[in-house]
Amino acid sequence: MSLFWVMIRQLAEIQEQMASSKKVITREKWEKRLNHIRIRKEDMNKLVMNFLVTEGYAEAVAKFRMETGTKSDMDVAMIMDRMAVNKAVQCGNIEDAIEKVNDLNPKILDTNPELFFHLQQQRLIELIRNEKIEAALEFAQEELAPRGEENQSFLEELERTVSLLVFKDVSNCPVRELLDISQRLKTANEVNAAILTSQSHEKDPKLHSLLKMLIWAQNQLDEKATYPRIKDFSKATLENPAV
Repeated sequence: MSLFWVMIRQLAEIQEQMASSKKVITREKWEKRLNHIRIRKEDMNKLVMNFLVTEGYAEAVAKFRMETGTKSDMDVAMIMDRMAVNKAVQCGNIEDAIEKVNDLNPKILDTNPELFFHLQQQRLIELIRNEKIEAALEFAQEELAPRGEENQSFLEELERTVSLLVFKDVSNCPVRELLDISQRLKTANEVNAAILTSQSHEKDPKLHSLLKMLIWAQNQLDEKATYPRIKDFSKATLENPAV
C-alpha cells in the first residue's frame, strides 16, 4: 500500500469523524497518525514497477527487477517494441509506426477506426509540415475523405487539418497547434494506450489513479477540517494548517 493510499484512508476516516463541525488538526497529530501506518516495501516496489512498465522505461524495468526482485507483468522486449512505435510517431514517421503496430497486433488498428484515422491525420500533418502540398492533397482525398463521409467527427478533423494549407504564414492559422510537437505526443499517447489495452494492461499507471484519489480526498476533507495538506505533490511535503 503506497503512502498516497494511506493518506486517502486517513482522510476518509477523519472526514467521517468531523462531519458535524470543521476542526483543526495539528501537524503533530497528523504525523502521529501517519507514523502508525506501516507500508510494505513489496507494495511500493510493485507500484514503482507498474509505473516503469506503463511509461515504457524498459532499461529501468530490467534494472529495477534485478535490484529488488520485483516481477514485471510484461516482458522487456514487449516494452521496447511499444516504445519503438512511440518513438516513430514522435519523430513523425507515421508509416513506420503503423507498420510496427500491425507487426505487434493487426487487430489494434482493425478494431479501432478512430485511432487509425488519427494516425492517418498525423501522416497528413507531416506532409503539410514538410511542404509536400500535392502529396498532402492527394492523400487527404484518397485516404481521409472517404472516412470523413462515414463519420462526421472525422470530417470535421479533416477540415481542420486541411485548413493548414490555406495559410502561407502558419502562425496566423487558427489550428496551427496541429503542427506543434505536442500533437505528435498526443497521437503517440493514444497509440501507446491502445497497445497497452491490447496486451491486457492498464493504459495509465496506478500512481496516477492514486494521485487523483488523493486530490479528491483532500478536496472533500477541506470542507470538514483544517489540516496539514499536501500542496506540492512533486515533493509531497505537508503544509502547516492555517489556524
